[in-house]
Amino acid sequence: MKVIFLKDVGGVGRAGEVKDIADGYALNFLIPRGLAKQATTEALAEHAKVQAALAAEKERREADLKEAIQRLRGARIELKVRATEKGGLFKAIGPKEIADALHQQKSVSIPEEGIAPLEPVKTTGDHIIKISALGAETEILLKIVAV
Repeated sequence: MKVIFLKDVGGVGRAGEVKDIADGYALNFLIPRGLAKQATTEALAEHAKVQAALAAEKERREADLKEAIQRLRGARIELKVRATEKGGLFKAIGPKEIADALHQQKSVSIPEEGIAPLEPVKTTGDHIIKISALGAETEILLKIVAV
């Protein structure tokens, strides 16, 4: 029996996939538990429309992210953190803090995995931060100021 998976089922199929499954498994386990539905012609047509809409949305989000990264070229953000008298930070600055600062100061949402400092940020001063995602790359200047 051909089914459309509504949720991920370990070792069998992922949400959105259309697969041939044994009739008994589909009728007795997958369909009653809401993990899959039978792939009728109407369901397949609806599934195709949904998949096309999801693909278009994903493409739009990727284009927006690439544009946001290009807008950040040469940007400068500033973080005020507690530091020692010698300029050492009490807590290292990581991608999460940098992503939050970008969102607050530049109104740009960048995923944390796309933010990579060239060196660990553990001191006050200026630091170069590399931002890359989906093939787009840029560098920004992060200024750490002691409070």
